[in-house]
Amino acid sequence: MAVLFFCAMKCYNFGASMTKLDPVFKKQLLGWANSFEVCCMLDSNAYSDTNSKYDLLVAAGACKQLTATGHQAFEELKHFYRASPGWLFGLLAYDLKNGTEALSSQNADLMDFPDLFFFAPEYLIGVKQGHIEVLIGDPALPAQISTFNTPTGDTGPIDLKPRMSRDTYLEKVRALKEHIRLGDIYEVTFCQEFFAEHAVIDPVSVYQDLSTLSPTPFAGFFKIKDRYVLSASPERFLSKRNNHLLSQPIKGTAKRSTDPAEDENIRRQLRNDKKEQAENVMIVDLVRNDLTKSAVPGTVKVKELFGIYSFPQVHQMISSISCELNPELDLIDAIKNTFPMGSMTGAPKIRAMELIERYEESKRGAYSGALGYIDPAGDFDFNVVIRSILYHQSGQRLSFQVGGAITYASDPQKEYEECLLKASAMIKTLKGLNEQPF
Repeated sequence: MAVLFFCAMKCYNFGASMTKLDPVFKKQLLGWANSFEVCCMLDSNAYSDTNSKYDLLVAAGACKQLTATGHQAFEELKHFYRASPGWLFGLLAYDLKNGTEALSSQNADLMDFPDLFFFAPEYLIGVKQGHIEVLIGDPALPAQISTFNTPTGDTGPIDLKPRMSRDTYLEKVRALKEHIRLGDIYEVTFCQEFFAEHAVIDPVSVYQDLSTLSPTPFAGFFKIKDRYVLSASPERFLSKRNNHLLSQPIKGTAKRSTDPAEDENIRRQLRNDKKEQAENVMIVDLVRNDLTKSAVPGTVKVKELFGIYSFPQVHQMISSISCELNPELDLIDAIKNTFPMGSMTGAPKIRAMELIERYEESKRGAYSGALGYIDPAGDFDFNVVIRSILYHQSGQRLSFQVGGAITYASDPQKEYEECLLKASAMIKTLKGLNEQPF
């Protein structure tokens, strides 16, 4: 982000002449944070831009915390921030939509994350260019953490299963395409769940393995007692800097190649793919519409359209939309007005969310929600919770979901293969590098 998550606008720069944090200390820092009932690490993984203040933020312990649900959740967050106008770290779950629209979620939910959870940290450490700064707490804290003996828990065999079969997935994509043909929607992000029961993992080790295999600029480790979000997200939902809002939806994915010439050709093909451009521009229009609810009139701008950015497993098409925040609007309303993010819903947004509930077989919960922070100046930055493992430790339940945008031009089989591509880093993290997809 900047503070922490970083701009994709022609400025993703992996490992760019940065003084990196010692990986041993970074592991100790995460292990120390995990010793608290509540903690959050937001990690840029060395993706940087000139606007960033911190490459890493670690918040541990809760002086105050808020759990909310239903129609008043955002209002409760508004009051919570006014009462504690310092650093807040939090989770916004996808199903907050049920409190802002006439929607419901009846699908199965075995993970049981709160709809909204924020906390004011007892300790906060920021890292920039390898320099460690204690933002909240004793200045001697880093020296104490450097002696922390991070316990390593066991990660047993994980029996991952798809919530829906391949044939069921293909059938549902065909049904959604029929809704598009009939004019109900133009595009919908349709997701499927992979899950494991009797799952025993060490969340710290699994997160570190996932980050090593798939380092991304919006990664996060979030703990609420016995529930964990282990996120390798490449996507920013929304940030605020002074009076400036920025959203950077991802729509468009292509597999990387180990051959440089072929990889560059794949990247070029993605940039010029009319289907992927159509998916992306529909969501850009949706985000523009969402931002107008919070913007000074005439300030909503597409700063970059169809930018192609490369990550270890995939190339992604990312666009950047910005506006100036209406000074009469509360910062929490700016978040509410754009949530859930357009890249994980569809167009028109409300009808797309209705069909998501009808055709998906799992409640999304924390998945396709957002992790991030609000700072004392009233700036904020939130990711999109994708490419993320959810873990319910006491229930020994594990879950992750993947999906893609369905348009009339979608090929159901190719959409299924894209899901497996997006799942690949999580499958390999949990089951081994040579594990084959389902």
